[in-house]
Amino acid sequence: MMSELSTIPLSVIESIVAGTHGDPFAVLGPHALDENCVVVRAFLPTAVSVSVRLHDTDFPMTRIHEAGFYEVILPEQSLPLSYQLLVLDASQKTHLYEDPYNFPPVITGLDEYLLAEGTHWRMYEKLGAHLTQVNGVNGVLFAVWAPNAQRVSVIGNFNNWDGRRHPMRFHHDSGIWELFVPHLGEGELYKYEIRGHNGYLVAKADPVGFYAEKRPNTASIVWNINKYTWQDTQWMQRRHQANAPNAPISIYEVHLGSWQRREDGEWLSYEELSQTLIPYVKEMGYTHIELLPIAEHPYDGSWGYQVTGYFAPTSRYGPPEAFMAFVDTCHQAGIGVILDWVPAHFPTDQHGLGYFDGTHLYEHADPRQGYHPDWGTLIFNYGRREVRQFLVSNALFWLDKYHIDGLRVDAVASMLYLDFSRKPGEWIPNRYGGRENLDAIEFIKTFNQHIHEQFPDVITIAEESTAWPGVTQPVENGGLGFDFKWNMGWMHDTLKYMQHDPIYRSHHHGMMTFSLLYAFSEKFLLPFSHDEVVHLKKSMLDKMPGDLWQKFANLRLLYGYQYAHPGKKLLFMGGEIGQWREWSEARSLDWHLLEDDRHLGLQKFVRDLNHFYQQEAALFAEDYSWEGFRWLDLHDAQRSILAFLRRAPASGEEIYVVCNFTPVVRQEYRLGVTMPGMYREVLNSDAVLYGGSGVCNEGELMSRPTGHFDLPYSIELTLPPLGIVFLKCIGQSDEVNDGE
Repeated sequence: MMSELSTIPLSVIESIVAGTHGDPFAVLGPHALDENCVVVRAFLPTAVSVSVRLHDTDFPMTRIHEAGFYEVILPEQSLPLSYQLLVLDASQKTHLYEDPYNFPPVITGLDEYLLAEGTHWRMYEKLGAHLTQVNGVNGVLFAVWAPNAQRVSVIGNFNNWDGRRHPMRFHHDSGIWELFVPHLGEGELYKYEIRGHNGYLVAKADPVGFYAEKRPNTASIVWNINKYTWQDTQWMQRRHQANAPNAPISIYEVHLGSWQRREDGEWLSYEELSQTLIPYVKEMGYTHIELLPIAEHPYDGSWGYQVTGYFAPTSRYGPPEAFMAFVDTCHQAGIGVILDWVPAHFPTDQHGLGYFDGTHLYEHADPRQGYHPDWGTLIFNYGRREVRQFLVSNALFWLDKYHIDGLRVDAVASMLYLDFSRKPGEWIPNRYGGRENLDAIEFIKTFNQHIHEQFPDVITIAEESTAWPGVTQPVENGGLGFDFKWNMGWMHDTLKYMQHDPIYRSHHHGMMTFSLLYAFSEKFLLPFSHDEVVHLKKSMLDKMPGDLWQKFANLRLLYGYQYAHPGKKLLFMGGEIGQWREWSEARSLDWHLLEDDRHLGLQKFVRDLNHFYQQEAALFAEDYSWEGFRWLDLHDAQRSILAFLRRAPASGEEIYVVCNFTPVVRQEYRLGVTMPGMYREVLNSDAVLYGGSGVCNEGELMSRPTGHFDLPYSIELTLPPLGIVFLKCIGQSDEVNDGE
């Protein structure tokens, strides 16, 4: 029903009541009827009666529509008008409210311009849900990008999830909807109810929400992410040293939910992980932790790679400040934190980014561009400036608010190629007829430029599995701008070689030497990641051939070779203890295996290998040129032996490495060395301590003047079966052992 006293047409009132009106500030709140008269309108469907409190006087509002639309005319008043709404509810309780529709827009000026241009690289400071104060009133400012929506409303417990109650103000130039809701505080659940022009009505989680309900619930949560007090100043001041190309970088890749679980099978919290995981990583000698994606995701089985809350650390393990404390604790222990970041695709869950405002907003409309056939996910439209703004801002967000030290970018190859995992006819060429995704390339370059401009001591790492040139070259030199690239070729060749029975390895010797043909073409990182211990690929230990002793010996040899080879290092959790079972996100690692001396010995070897690696500059100071590497013997295919030298050019330090890939002990093996003097074995994977057979080179090895290959001196040593030996000169001398 409509009263004759109403100042607006019934059709307008009914559009508010129906939740279809796209400009609620044109209807609700205070409006001047003339210079000395103001009308106030409100839609409060659960109210029994409503009054406007003005200057300590209550003016009853008239119920204009039976659904709960109220109006009052206030003579001798003008705008702006300071008032409150006094509401009587069905339980006969009264509540005094500030009217959301009596507040001015908050997103204005330069911020609105930058958001419209798609160049507000810290858009999370404006979009999302922010606890703030407007005109002296505390509340929450909600803002979301939905340019094609007919109407967007904030819904939550505070309005009974009724999308008609809090429709938002629309900024036409930027496509942003905003609403300041007074009196709301931290902990409020909310979503955005979006009505598209095609009748599409859906409740979406906040794309820039800072906290989310624990799955299976999907609402966003208002949260103050600025209340944590960081204590990592010392780390932040020296982070550039820890992340430098000439630094030792040894990464422990972790899935937080399955590293260890409580006795009841539940996840450890961020706080519990701070008390258990971090000391373990420190003891094991790793320099960095790399976390599988911790941004909010609805499905455990995606391992975090199907993200719905890009700005929210998953609530599975605790609130945002608990994750901040976890990172802080890592930093205080001298450990860097790298996040696995997923800008290549996102899931189709209804509350997520897909078809967000009734159009294909974040993704391409054409499935040949916007749908990923392998993962059943949607692909970002990198050609859209607002999408680039969203992703770059998200990357900067983790570095800014969570002090993250590096981003490992997932599935880069799927971004670079339009025909990735597609058959002919299933993809659309670029404007030049090629297969390169030009928009994605531009996005990647933009991402790396902004990361390195704003956080020059943070590293970016590409999981890129093809021969795309210049992945780790600076953008200004025509490259993509990453700091490091996963060396997938090395990883596949090395694992394939190691899975051969040693009797056949001589026929595949080139698989182990081939990597040096391209080892310095990029700044490589050598990964044995989670992807290698799932989907029937077997665990690292179970990949190894031979009997039980040989499996362990092979794995120690493999890890030793990884640490000796040029490139930074990464190992997925469980690999260091000889996990037998393939990894599953649904259970803990099998820590009970350490009751077996063989598993314990492997763990001790990895621990000592990590500490040894950090202590010896020759193994890390020059990973990316021939100045840090020299072959000593790469042709001994018959005996499956590799020998090489690692060195630190600045200091002249050298480490000699010999690998015996057969279970045969090699006596009197001659190794060329660069200088006369005494040499000592400093690490041997076959030591009894590590579960080996104890074939070691005790004492000192004196060089001889007998040249070997093109080196003037040599030493003789014994090579352990399926073992790796590290040696160094402990005293240079003019005297040499003449063999007598």
